[in-house]
Amino acid sequence: MMGPAHSLSGAAAWLAAGAVAAGLGHPMPWPTLAVGALICAGAALAPDLDHKPATISRAFGPLSRLLCVIVEHIAEAVYNGTRMKGDPHRNGGHRTLTHTWPWAVLIGAGSSAICVYGGRWGVLGVLFVHLVLAIDGLLWRQVKSGHQLIVWLLGAAGAWILADVLKDPGNGRTWLFTHPGQQYLWIGLPVVLGALVHCIGDAITVSGCPFLWPIPIGRKRWYPLGTPHFMRFRAGSPVELKVLMPMFMVIGGLSCLDALGLIKLR
Repeated sequence: MMGPAHSLSGAAAWLAAGAVAAGLGHPMPWPTLAVGALICAGAALAPDLDHKPATISRAFGPLSRLLCVIVEHIAEAVYNGTRMKGDPHRNGGHRTLTHTWPWAVLIGAGSSAICVYGGRWGVLGVLFVHLVLAIDGLLWRQVKSGHQLIVWLLGAAGAWILADVLKDPGNGRTWLFTHPGQQYLWIGLPVVLGALVHCIGDAITVSGCPFLWPIPIGRKRWYPLGTPHFMRFRAGSPVELKVLMPMFMVIGGLSCLDALGLIKLR
């Protein structure tokens, strides 16, 4: 899928998780719900760090473009170094390493560690990166005609404000993880969810997605899982723009109201 659909699906997924958490007796304070949705929207773009034309490659200027080149080369090396006889040789690493569940878990754990051990500056850093990505994804029409510096300023201001809001324990600093030293540990969860939702979104497109790597399927370690071929579509097609994106908005909106206790879907 394209960047806007990925971001929108990420936000909807976290809001749906909020509704589920409320039903299980672990309701999210509204800041946790809002911040998690923004982080998840940004994290849903991150797997395309292996793809130079992707939205994330432009998000942080030369730094992100260089990082995309490095990650693509690493992903290509991992692919060719771990492929089985049924996996074709390929040039380029797009939709390989960063589109797998181990990668999602790794970046989620890394984000949690940065927030837990990095204190306020760690939280600010994680929030800033994901807010910039979320703005680029969710407001893509406005961003593509503007200057990226404005997006960075909005991301920095939003990160500063939201970090102050979360600092109050009642606003979600210790949601789900309540023991001493576990403040902000939950922030890794929307990062993992966003990456997995990205993989699911790519799995319903023509190329599929090898997100079960390194688990072999048949003669392939990089088996491109997906829906039956007749149900797949091309990225940017009318199915994505006129069916899936409106559906994500509806799911996200209803889930948000349920998570906040304003309606009951159960």
